[in-house]
Amino acid sequence: MEQEKIRINKFLSDSGFCSRREADRVIAEGRVTVDGIAATTGMRVSDGQDIHVDGKRLNNDAGTILIAVNKPKGIVCTTESSEKDNIVDFINFRERVYPIGRLDKDSEGLILMTNNGDLVNRMMRSRYGHEKEYVVTVHKPVTKTFIEKMRSGVPILGTMTKECFAERIGNKKFKIVLTQGLNRQIRRMCQHLGFEVTSLKRVRILNIELGNLKEGEYRNLSKEERRTLFDLIKDSKE
Repeated sequence: MEQEKIRINKFLSDSGFCSRREADRVIAEGRVTVDGIAATTGMRVSDGQDIHVDGKRLNNDAGTILIAVNKPKGIVCTTESSEKDNIVDFINFRERVYPIGRLDKDSEGLILMTNNGDLVNRMMRSRYGHEKEYVVTVHKPVTKTFIEKMRSGVPILGTMTKECFAERIGNKKFKIVLTQGLNRQIRRMCQHLGFEVTSLKRVRILNIELGNLKEGEYRNLSKEERRTLFDLIKDSKE
């Protein structure tokens, strides 16, 4: 039975390489080949064909792996096997994947993992303001002044944190959306203002939400999530 063929821009998008819009541009620039021949916009391809971008063959079987993990406290976002609680061994995924960014050992929640180094680099370029949302519990009641200061910026690590969204959602709980990733940023911001973090959970990275994913479990991103994500980071280049 002949394999079903799809438009090449959809193939590139489904493989996780880029969004469909970006794929059209890459194809038009002559950077894509199919079975050794330059691809053309609108052509149709199947998984069995030999497709390269910039001379690098796409993995037509799996493409870019991109999973969402609900990291528990105590797990370390590192690929170092010498760390007994490293996240790679913890999830024990069928193929080699590594975390995009970090979530400190004492924190929990959403971390994305992939086998695509270019994707890691693009998402880690903080100057593009990729949003990350957290729910934080502190040791004493959250005040209006505290929230205002968190929003306007706090001096830590020799710099002033960027303005951000912050909102009280409980007596000792607030949510905050950051677009930068300083080391232990939220904990340091709270500490500067006299508050101790007792619980910190990341619930969103860009368009990807933790949702009801159980602690310690992971899921593959949906095609729609992947496409939206690649659209959001399409300009994250050197």
